[in-house]
Amino acid sequence: MNGTHRPRDVHELIRVLPDVAVLRDRCRALAALDVLMGGRGGSYFDYDPAWGPDTAAALMDNGAGDEYAILFTPDGVFGRGFDHESWMSPYTNEDMALWPGLVDTLPEVFRPLLAETAFCDDDVQVATVVFWREASDTAWRAGPVEIPADTDDGTGHLFRVLAAGTPEAYVDFAEGYYERDVDLDAVRHVFALSPLTETVVKTLNPHADLAAAAEAAEATGYPVGF
Repeated sequence: MNGTHRPRDVHELIRVLPDVAVLRDRCRALAALDVLMGGRGGSYFDYDPAWGPDTAAALMDNGAGDEYAILFTPDGVFGRGFDHESWMSPYTNEDMALWPGLVDTLPEVFRPLLAETAFCDDDVQVATVVFWREASDTAWRAGPVEIPADTDDGTGHLFRVLAAGTPEAYVDFAEGYYERDVDLDAVRHVFALSPLTETVVKTLNPHADLAAAAEAAEATGYPVGF
C-alpha cells in the first residue's frame, strides 16, 4: 500500500491510531470521499453525526460481510470490526461467543454497545476486533486477546485505509475499488476538510449531481463552500 505498513492486529492498530479529534476528522473525510466518488450501490465509508443521542458513528461496510463501526460518545470512543472469514469469528465455536480476551477488560460504560442491534446477528454479537478510548484515557486500549498464529482478526484489511490516514493511501484503495484514476490533489483537499467546491466534486466524479453531492456531503458534517 504505497509502502505503508498495515497493522496486523488490534494491538498494532491501537499503537498507530491518532488522537480522537484527528481520527474523527479522518472518518469524516473518508465518508465525504465515498459520497463524492459516487459509491457502488451503497456506502463503503460513512459517517453519521447523529447516530444516537450525543453519539456519532464512523462506519465501513465492504458489502461482502466485513465491516466496522467507531462510535464517538460522551464517554469516549468505542470501536469494533468484524471479519467474517476470520477464525476468530463467533461462528467458529459452538456457543457463538466472542473470542477469549477480546472484551475482557472493556469498560462497563461501553458494554451496552456490544449488544446494539446494528452490531449483532440476531442474538450473536459479531466482532473480531474491539478497541476503545475512554474520555479520560491518554491512549487507545484493547483487551488481552491472543491472535492465533494461523489466522488474524481482520485488522489488516478492515482498518488499512483508516490506519494509514493519508490521501495517498486512500487513492491506492479507491483506484482499485472504483477501477478508475483518482485525482490526488482533490483527495488532499477533502482530507484537509477544506470547504467543498464544485471543481473538487467534478474532479472526483465528472458525472456527479452537484446539488445532490453537496447535500450528501453536508449530511456527514463536511463543510460545503457552494
